[in-house]
Amino acid sequence: MLKDCKHVFKLDPAKEISDQDLAAICESETDAIIIGGTDDITEDNVLNLMARVRRFSVPVALEITSTDAVVPGFDHYFIPAVFNTADMKWQHGLMLEALAEYGHLLDYDEVSLLPYIIMNPECKAFRKAEGKVVAPEMVTHYINMMDKLYRTPYIYIEYSGTYGDPEVMRTVQENVSQSHVIYGGGITSKEEAKEMAQYADTIVVGNIIYDSVKKALRTIIK
Repeated sequence: MLKDCKHVFKLDPAKEISDQDLAAICESETDAIIIGGTDDITEDNVLNLMARVRRFSVPVALEITSTDAVVPGFDHYFIPAVFNTADMKWQHGLMLEALAEYGHLLDYDEVSLLPYIIMNPECKAFRKAEGKVVAPEMVTHYINMMDKLYRTPYIYIEYSGTYGDPEVMRTVQENVSQSHVIYGGGITSKEEAKEMAQYADTIVVGNIIYDSVKKALRTIIK
């Protein structure tokens, strides 16, 4: 799904958004919506947000961070796998939980693994996944491992809550050969969106939506 997307908005089902702001996001020129978050993700708030987004024609995917909050009706489902963690639950344990509970219902063409490198040690996702800090000199080795050995379809470089280091993204771009690179974290302007789009195939914009929808809309690039 994301391989056809240049720009994606990410909506958190645990956060409030008005109907007017949601309409502005969903009727924009973004390529897709991902619904997902770290804390307080429930079946009810996922279902509610999906139903509101479904009033519009934009494609919508669910990032599964809790197997208790998986609901039908999405165009695609992403199962995150954090590669810089010692906790196997967050590398492939969550995927196994999802398969054990929903495997008999799945259309595997509608499900993708979403491999992450979480670069911001201060963010909730890093702490929840018990992440390990990735030193700059190790970035190349992570990319080569994921891209050339695991041959993952995606590599998601996540700086959640802060704007990332363009030099890190340059290193990613220079070493990747087949994986589709996704960048997320701290994008608040068109200039930042353009900068990261030099190095990533897809950029994901989330937090700024809840601060200023107008600023969020300016991040859309084609």
